[in-house]
Amino acid sequence: MKAVYFEEHGPIEVLRYGDFPDPEIKPGWVKVAVRACGLNYLDVFSRRGMPGIKITLPSISGGDCAGVVAELGEGVTGWKVGDRVLVNPAFLDDRNGHFEMMGETRPGAMAEYCTCRAEQLIPIPDRVSDDDAAALPVAYGTAYRMLFTRGRLAAGEKILILGASGGVGTACVLLAKNHGAHVIAAAGSDEKCRRLAELGADETVNYAEEGVDAYARRTTGSLFRGGGFDVVVNFTGGDTWVPSLRAVRRGGRLLTCGATAGYDPKTDIRFIFMAEMDILGSTGFDREDIVACLDLVGRGKLSPVIDEVVPLSGSIDSIRRIEERSILGKIIVRPEGAR
Repeated sequence: MKAVYFEEHGPIEVLRYGDFPDPEIKPGWVKVAVRACGLNYLDVFSRRGMPGIKITLPSISGGDCAGVVAELGEGVTGWKVGDRVLVNPAFLDDRNGHFEMMGETRPGAMAEYCTCRAEQLIPIPDRVSDDDAAALPVAYGTAYRMLFTRGRLAAGEKILILGASGGVGTACVLLAKNHGAHVIAAAGSDEKCRRLAELGADETVNYAEEGVDAYARRTTGSLFRGGGFDVVVNFTGGDTWVPSLRAVRRGGRLLTCGATAGYDPKTDIRFIFMAEMDILGSTGFDREDIVACLDLVGRGKLSPVIDEVVPLSGSIDSIRRIEERSILGKIIVRPEGAR
């Protein structure tokens, strides 16, 4: 089969497009013909290599997969060849603590075929396209769990979303707006802010020109005069962490599900206790979070933001765009010949 793969960790130049052995199907597993694969910053991390996470090389990234069942492994029931399916990329066995992530700890979907356990399959509703389905698991599933399962976002609350132009960021903007929240979207350029306003953001802030903490003080006031936002979303970390703390109102919440700009930032404990804020971590998603997003798309309540759709053979440059943060929303990869 054709795939985008890497034989060693390193910069984007280690990626290759070409022939790769077809995945073997195990008892209880299924082989999926990939129709659409959604790219994420996870693909950058997997290729670079991550401390403490061992990846068997060579490997294929790509955690989001929509496709059709191509072959059933021994003992698989309830599915048939040709069924349209979305793969839940994460597998956790609570009994022994075994965790796998497709496109990270095991080969992913940047290929013509991939395999997964039958229990990871989710049926795709007829009204949901392959591209929309492939946009959902990692970005929208993560955003849904962070905002609602963990973050308890309520209608009418003011929510500041950092990194709002990426996959998880645009998912947060759409989901929060759909839920009735007042959305403030932060991005690094006027053009991104303009496009986020078109998506429905009530306010935008170009953090390259004004820090989010300065924006919070200017538009809402200081912490002890009722200033700040009910909820702040920060999955970038790094130098953005302390400004985010300063943008939370008294009794507010700071939500995080990642650290794309650095996992060990300087902090400021004073704002945490003076604001009596809750800092809530959210790790990935559960099956129910993905199903909830599929349902929203199927009912016409959610339309994932897709920046571009590219063929598998041309997808390496798209990963470069993700690494350079020059996208708005999701990039979808289609293997050549996928319908």
